[in-house]
Amino acid sequence: MSHAVSRLRTQRLARAVRPFLNRGSRAERCPGCRVIPEYCLCAWRPKVAAKSAMCLLMHDVEPMKPSNTGWLIADVIGDTMAFAWSRTEVEPDLLTLLADPQWQPYIVFPGEFVAPQRVVSQVRVEEGKRPLFILLDGTWSEARKMFRKSPYLEHLPVLSLAPEQLSRYKLRRSKRDDHFCTAEVAALCLELAEDVAASEVLDAYLDVFSTHYLAAKFQMPLDPMDAVHTRLAPYIPAV
Repeated sequence: MSHAVSRLRTQRLARAVRPFLNRGSRAERCPGCRVIPEYCLCAWRPKVAAKSAMCLLMHDVEPMKPSNTGWLIADVIGDTMAFAWSRTEVEPDLLTLLADPQWQPYIVFPGEFVAPQRVVSQVRVEEGKRPLFILLDGTWSEARKMFRKSPYLEHLPVLSLAPEQLSRYKLRRSKRDDHFCTAEVAALCLELAEDVAASEVLDAYLDVFSTHYLAAKFQMPLDPMDAVHTRLAPYIPAV
C-alpha cells in the first residue's frame, strides 16, 4: 500500500549517500508495515472514514525510522499529506495545501511556547471547510526548531493539547511524560474534531503496532485474541 509517508520514505532513501542504520535496521522488514515478516502488521491495517485531514512535516530521517508512527496515521486517515521539512526551502505543494480554501488548518504545538493570541484549545470549523491538522514529526528538540524556523506557518492558529492521560507509547520515549508520539497527537486531534471513530481506530492501531514491534524486538509470541487485537478487530476490512 502506497501512501504519502511511504512515498516520502522512498524519496528519502533514494537521496541517502549511505545506508540508513537505525537500531535493528539490518533485519529484514515487511515493506508494508516496517515490522519483521514474522510479526507483520499488514493484516491488521484498519479502515475508517474521517472528515479531518493530516499534514505531516517530517524532519530529515523520520520517514526512514521503522518506529515512526506518522506511517500509522497515513494508514488510517485517507487524507494524509507528508512533506520533508527544510529550514531553507519549502515545498510548493505544501504552500498550495495551506492556501486551499477547503481546509481549516491548525498547527499542533504546546501553547506554553507560543504567543497567547495564537493559541486555541478547541477545533471550530467554518461551514464548508474541513479540519487540517499540521503535525511536526520529529524529536521534541527538532519539533521546536521546525516550529521556530517555518515562517509560512506563523499565520496559523496553534492547537494546544492538554490531555489528562500520559503517553503510552513504548518504542521511543521522551524524557517528559507529557510528550506524545505523533500518532497519539493525531488521535487526540481527531477526538477534538469529533472524528470519534477515527480517533479510536488510530489509537487502537497504535497499540497493535507497538505490540507487534516490541514482540519482534524481544522474540515474544503474539496472541491475536488478546485485548489489544480484539479492540481493533471490528475495523479490519473483510478479505
